[in-house]
Amino acid sequence: MVERLLVGVDWDSQGYEICLLEPAGAVVEQFRVKHRADELGEFVRRLLERVAGTEEALAVAIETPRGALVELLLERKIPVYAITPKQAERLRDRHRPSGAKDDRLDAYVLADGLRHDRHLFRRVEADHSLIIELREVTRADEDLGQDWNRLSNQVREQLQRTHPHLLELIKGAQKPWFWELVELVVVKEARPSQGKLRGLLARHRIRRWTVEELQAVLRQPMLRVAPGTLKAVQLQLEMLLPRLRLVDAQRRACGKRMEELLDLYAQETHPGKAAAPSTIEIVRSLPGVGVRVASILLSEASHQLESTEPGALLRAYGGVAPITKRSGKKISVLRRYSCNRRLQHGFYHQARTSVQSDALARAYYASLRARGHTHGRALRAVADRWLRILDAMLRTRTLYDPACLRAAKTTSADETQRVAA
Repeated sequence: MVERLLVGVDWDSQGYEICLLEPAGAVVEQFRVKHRADELGEFVRRLLERVAGTEEALAVAIETPRGALVELLLERKIPVYAITPKQAERLRDRHRPSGAKDDRLDAYVLADGLRHDRHLFRRVEADHSLIIELREVTRADEDLGQDWNRLSNQVREQLQRTHPHLLELIKGAQKPWFWELVELVVVKEARPSQGKLRGLLARHRIRRWTVEELQAVLRQPMLRVAPGTLKAVQLQLEMLLPRLRLVDAQRRACGKRMEELLDLYAQETHPGKAAAPSTIEIVRSLPGVGVRVASILLSEASHQLESTEPGALLRAYGGVAPITKRSGKKISVLRRYSCNRRLQHGFYHQARTSVQSDALARAYYASLRARGHTHGRALRAVADRWLRILDAMLRTRTLYDPACLRAAKTTSADETQRVAA
């Protein structure tokens, strides 16, 4: 039995390579554990047995802070520390400058890195059960969104072959009313009457087009194509449209479930009618934050949102904060690529939507573009400003109030003019 034990875990799809180190650096044991319930349970039991059941005497290092083993360790209150693969690679170079690599070495490097450089590792915290479910629903929704775009692009491509005039009605072929029209006109080769078209527009609440305008577009002739092309397009659309409708229905179901989970989490973590608003209410009060963006922020950065310095952590973790490189007289400021990409996309969409809906964000974006910033860089700056505002809101537990922001901006401008005078 040892007083303290450092554990390095390198995992693959089949199991885990384990290395046990004493605090002095001596290897206690190296072995492999299969990804099976009985072997994982036995492994945790053996760890606790070695330290006489004292969980804090253990420290487990792993690259990927998720999976059955991590959840089992956290459930038993065993400290788990995570490090990024890039950092782990740099630690491995200290032991094998030649670049040689194997799983046993990686497990040893993680345990030894924890012994020397624990400050580089991030301690993993157990997530709320609702956060775990919300994360899965949010990631499933992201995958469905990609499928939705891919399938709608394929529908558009097929229409380009024979009926390009139909694409005058819509920009991206991504609306259910358009799918119904395509099925009616192209697949079934029907000539819908005014009554059918009026019913279609009313059913989907389309006011952009009148029945007469729709008929004028439908009367345009299709392209003259080789024999068999129309049948091929009809066959493709017969297979694409049902899949597109299914993905659309699943996305709407994901959106509904995300809304429910956000409400449940707010009720569980902020019960009753407290004086201060909950974290979810504060986040959702920002312009551009809808159900999907709020779900991404909460599921990917719940611990950062509840920390004492939420703004700084979110800026770095979400890739909004730039990085600075200094070498001699040369200084360069670059975009941060090492970050949580899902959170980065959430900040991007929040900034993009806020520019469309909020006058202050739109004016700030326009000023950045006038100074020569690219679209992406300007949106990152807009997201950075929103994160600074969110940081202040979380610290003071207040909701977003555009009047306060306008008053602060006016006061700052008056003070600048007074100093200049």
